Amino acid sequence: MGASGETLTSGNEALYEAAFRTGDYRDAEATFTGLLERARETGDRALEAAALDRLGMLGHFRALERDLADADTEAEERLFRQALDIRRELGDPAGTAESLFGLGLVHQVLRGDWETAMPYFREALELAEKHGDLLLRSEVHRHIGFYYTVGDLQSDLALHHLRISHELRAELGDPRWIPGGTVALGLAEIADGLREQGLAHVRRALEEARDAGLSPQRVEWIEKLAGDLR
Repeated sequence: MGASGETLTSGNEALYEAAFRTGDYRDAEATFTGLLERARETGDRALEAAALDRLGMLGHFRALERDLADADTEAEERLFRQALDIRRELGDPAGTAESLFGLGLVHQVLRGDWETAMPYFREALELAEKHGDLLLRSEVHRHIGFYYTVGDLQSDLALHHLRISHELRAELGDPRWIPGGTVALGLAEIADGLREQGLAHVRRALEEARDAGLSPQRVEWIEKLAGDLR
């Protein structure tokens, strides 16, 4: 994608900075909207799909900060679906995995429909393990782990997937993503009967969140969780 690829990377950075620290999505939204317009003007289908997917993820992060009942679920699903259709047409396995994951999020997180989400996550995992980057692989393992924590209640499988997710986040090395992996691992350990180990991970996640300068909302959530688990 050349220069457009660099712009997409900078848009992702703005998106993650907003999601984890500032809450200000304007730069990311302007970047992705501009890329979408450029892609459609030039007929760049790969860029169009990437911009659609990123706009879907931006909408998802915004929804997480608000009341989920107010989320524009249909719009988010439409963006991920359009991106997925293009990526399947282009034969882009990494991009296909990314958009499948996005559709899984719509069903699991916004609709609370865990059973509908899982086929998307399973197909995404199969593709991501071969073609995806560290972050995508970590995220897919994470949400499959959540399914076995909340939906199917198999604590051993939850722990398996959340350990992998945590290890991939550590390998990625971005401090913004690590606390979420640590706290999820801790909760899975507690569910599997490893209470002290799990509590230690929750406390570590709180330290990591503070050290990473995460938003007060994110830090306070882990603080409350740690307090409730004492």
